[in-house]
Amino acid sequence: MTRTALVVRGGWEGHHPVEATELFLPFLRDSGFEVTVEEDPEVYADADRMGATDLVLQSVTMSQASQEAIRGLRDAVAAGTGLAGWHGGIADSYRASSDYLQLVGGQFATHPSKHPDEVHGDQSDNYLEYTVEITDLGRTHDITAGIDDFQLVTEQYWVLHDDLIDVLATTTHPVQPYHPWHRPITSPAVWTREWGQGRVFVATPGHSLDVLQDPNVRTIIERGMLWAAR
Repeated sequence: MTRTALVVRGGWEGHHPVEATELFLPFLRDSGFEVTVEEDPEVYADADRMGATDLVLQSVTMSQASQEAIRGLRDAVAAGTGLAGWHGGIADSYRASSDYLQLVGGQFATHPSKHPDEVHGDQSDNYLEYTVEITDLGRTHDITAGIDDFQLVTEQYWVLHDDLIDVLATTTHPVQPYHPWHRPITSPAVWTREWGQGRVFVATPGHSLDVLQDPNVRTIIERGMLWAAR
């Protein structure tokens, strides 16, 4: 049976929403999904469309969505539609909507920067080498089983989150003399969430196309989309 995937993309162009989602469209089609693409989250307000959607892949950083759209997305997920995404396209969307934040379970707060002497005023100021550590749960979960801890050089997300998420991987922000915190901070890097009859999948790596093409990141995202789908 053919399943349906709705790709919703837009928002801040720095995350390359079109190019990034295009990387995964062949995988979705090869996995048996009929894929449609929308450039506006207001599609979420179409109850009939959402009810017929098995997976939403969202890549919309910041931006805004109406209350009707957010309500439509929440209702669809609660009824069984899957929601998946990476980085700011899902964990930094619609900052003004508490209902959206509650649905996803984690929100980008910051990505710490390099030493002040090493910053140049561009995005690379926030590219740090860090480790994504698979949790005990992650070592047995369908999304991350068989994947070992791995390193990336990219933005390291500091995430505000609740304990309704199931954390499959974490990353720890160290204490640096030029930062104001006083002990290491561990943030979820990959998590899932069950919401009503639906599933939510979030991976925080994915700032740029090269990160999305990292074999570990790409595998996690591909598996995460399949896990989330109805």
